[in-house]
Amino acid sequence: MDELIGREQELEIIEGFFRSDHAEFIGLYGRRRIGKTYMINKAFRSRMSFAVSGVLTGKKVEQIKAFQNALKEFGYKGELSNNWLDLFFALQQLLSKKIKKGKPCIIFIDELPCFDTQKGTFVRALGQFWNTWASLQPQVKLIVCGSATSWMIRNIINNRGGLHNRLTHEMHLRPFTLHETEEYLRKAGFKWTDLLVAQTYMVFGGVPYYLSLLEKKESLAQNIDRLYFASDGELKEEYTRLYSSLFNNAEPYFEILNVLKKHKSGITQVELSAELGKANNGHLTRNLKDLEMCDIIRHYNCREKKIKKTGGLYQLSDMFSLFHLHFSKKKSVDEQYWEHNIGKPAINTWLGIAFERLCMAHIPQIKKALGIDRIGTEYYSWQSNSEPKAQIDLLIERADKIINLCEIKYSETPYTLKKDEDMKIRTRIATFSSLTQTKAAIHPTFITTFGLTKNEYANDILFNLTLSDLFKI
Repeated sequence: MDELIGREQELEIIEGFFRSDHAEFIGLYGRRRIGKTYMINKAFRSRMSFAVSGVLTGKKVEQIKAFQNALKEFGYKGELSNNWLDLFFALQQLLSKKIKKGKPCIIFIDELPCFDTQKGTFVRALGQFWNTWASLQPQVKLIVCGSATSWMIRNIINNRGGLHNRLTHEMHLRPFTLHETEEYLRKAGFKWTDLLVAQTYMVFGGVPYYLSLLEKKESLAQNIDRLYFASDGELKEEYTRLYSSLFNNAEPYFEILNVLKKHKSGITQVELSAELGKANNGHLTRNLKDLEMCDIIRHYNCREKKIKKTGGLYQLSDMFSLFHLHFSKKKSVDEQYWEHNIGKPAINTWLGIAFERLCMAHIPQIKKALGIDRIGTEYYSWQSNSEPKAQIDLLIERADKIINLCEIKYSETPYTLKKDEDMKIRTRIATFSSLTQTKAAIHPTFITTFGLTKNEYANDILFNLTLSDLFKI
């Protein structure tokens, strides 16, 4: 499918930048496979005055050659050196002849981090180009893009050298929502139900490239087996490739994710360092920040004061990474693992965990369904220190002195709330109220796939959200 799905808001914002009466320097970043390059090329390629892409894992000589070739492709006729300052001066000469009043001069430098080879001077040369010429041309609209999100933020957005405070705009391209995923699949000809779309999201996340690999003639189970469990599956090694593209040394990040995978509701940095057997220092803080900036983990508050004081909890949120860490050991066992194990405990357990993550990724939709999207809120998890332990996966604390205590349940039929679970919910509410001394009213809230079976216990649940609520805009 060659149609651009979603991204309407992002493209409208970029078009607004292009209409401005001054030079623009736009930093676009987001994880590998999220569709940054596709979006820019699809929308603006025909209008570009110059475009170049770094060579993934390429050496300095290859990066320079790619830049030289791009200059020739866009019309430069002069001599070309191997020096970045000279190459950017050549770009200046090329663009000087193309600039026309009232027409944006669009420059696109893709995979920017690749150009920054060891002992390279690319970023300094880019800064010189922007500061001495490009920033003085009202028509110039420079877009730089990269998958190595943490590198982009540290070296471009938060640059302390020649590009310090030079970026005029930054844009973080994030995964699709459920609604956008459904729209993508529908326009690609898929006739899948909301539940199948949600299961697709729980495996592949809202990553457009992964979605593009799906075959509509196959069931979801067949797609998963073909892409991940088959010996030559296109996504069989994607986990390693993803993190190798994000970080020069992926091993410390793998170690962190292997620990986070074991903690469904999250873990503090102190606890994480203890399990890793490593010092709780700036290196760990930086690694966690890197993962957070790349949309791999989320950092959130917890109602428990001690945890909140020590910096909150870290939780694995990337859907594909969660899927991989649950099933990577099965890859060499059975090439049709998913089809052979549907309905069995391993997959059912994962579905429950993944559905919780899916809900956490759609808090705005949950708030809208509750009618509180215009009310100030804070959301977090909570766990008691008393015995027996009480744990609540999602609390939405509202400025109107109400707390939605959310139970998240995955089920392929309407969920039946029984007496023993009803008692557990009442106990959690009582324990939470007692230990936190909250003055807010507590509203028990269920988020399920198909709602609750009507019975005497369901009648006490004030809010009952379903999967369809998560699809809404």
